[in-house]
Amino acid sequence: MPVIETKSLFKIYKDQTSEVHAVHDVNISIEKGEFTAIVGPSGSGKTTLLNLIGGLDFPTSGNLFVDGQDISQLKPKQMIDFRLHNIGFVFQSFNLIPVLSAKENVAFVMELQGRKKKEREERAQELLEAVGLGNRANSRPSKLSGGQQQRVAVARALASKPKFILADEPTANLDSKSAEKLLDMMEKLNEKENITFVFSTHDPRIMTKAKRIITLEDGRIISDVMK
Repeated sequence: MPVIETKSLFKIYKDQTSEVHAVHDVNISIEKGEFTAIVGPSGSGKTTLLNLIGGLDFPTSGNLFVDGQDISQLKPKQMIDFRLHNIGFVFQSFNLIPVLSAKENVAFVMELQGRKKKEREERAQELLEAVGLGNRANSRPSKLSGGQQQRVAVARALASKPKFILADEPTANLDSKSAEKLLDMMEKLNEKENITFVFSTHDPRIMTKAKRIITLEDGRIISDVMK
């Protein structure tokens, strides 16, 4: 069973004079352990598609399945709970909580899930070790470089033990060296832990590492290539 499957997915934005098909009849199936990049020019619909897959937006029509469950039918409150327990997010702006340490940022999602303090702290430290920041567990985001903050964000995304991780332009605010380190780390997590990553990007470095590239144009899939 695919971890992500879309069937005739549409997202249409309307105003008084026109409508924009941000996502137009998209059908994709992503298996567990894939390292997939959704690419295309600005306005192609890649971020909209990622937001639909992540339950951050609702489709106009069509179906979206995560592990066989049709999440397009969930009510907003149900969707919030589903995201919390099933989907990890990495954003280009890091979105760390400034007053919390790296370890506290990683543990926060587990606190929302209701996990016990000992489990939260142990897993947060373990994940920071995995992303090479075990010695910076007590540092606040302002004391970390952009690349380090993004690695904390990846650890946080992994904390909930999600079915997959969605990364929206994760290298956009990083210098080239930090971006390479981040991508190497995510590639290792994918290969060693079989963690599913789906990227929205126009970064050629991500496209080079991706095992599958889905290209969008005007909301439609124009190519889907497995390397």
